[in-house]
Amino acid sequence: MTTFETKQLPEKYDYLAPDGSEIRLLPEMKGDGLSHCTLPRGGISQAVTHKTVEDIWYFIKGKGKVWRKQGGREKVVDVGPGICLTIPTGTHFQFRNTGQEPLRFIIATMPPWPGKDEAVRVKDYWEGA
Repeated sequence: MTTFETKQLPEKYDYLAPDGSEIRLLPEMKGDGLSHCTLPRGGISQAVTHKTVEDIWYFIKGKGKVWRKQGGREKVVDVGPGICLTIPTGTHFQFRNTGQEPLRFIIATMPPWPGKDEAVRVKDYWEGA
């Protein structure tokens, strides 16, 4: 049986994601993992794709833009508090902070993040990453 868990969001990040954003780990279950992501003011992530996982992102603070490319379909969306989006497996994506404060969002990853080799670098949509 899986035990229940309670965790306070840590002040210091646990690690830098392969795209360069700050990741603070939250509880994880068998089928998914949860984390808190921060991209500092003026930040631009590196463009990546995931080999085996898919994500749901829910934005809680700041303003930004997210680029996603899946096959021949490509789109840039504005993000901020209350916006939720998906990153299906194999989607190329990159995000940037366009606001005056850190861009913060919650990430649900299914299945849980397997490790640093999961993300594969792809061509940037925005230069400067």
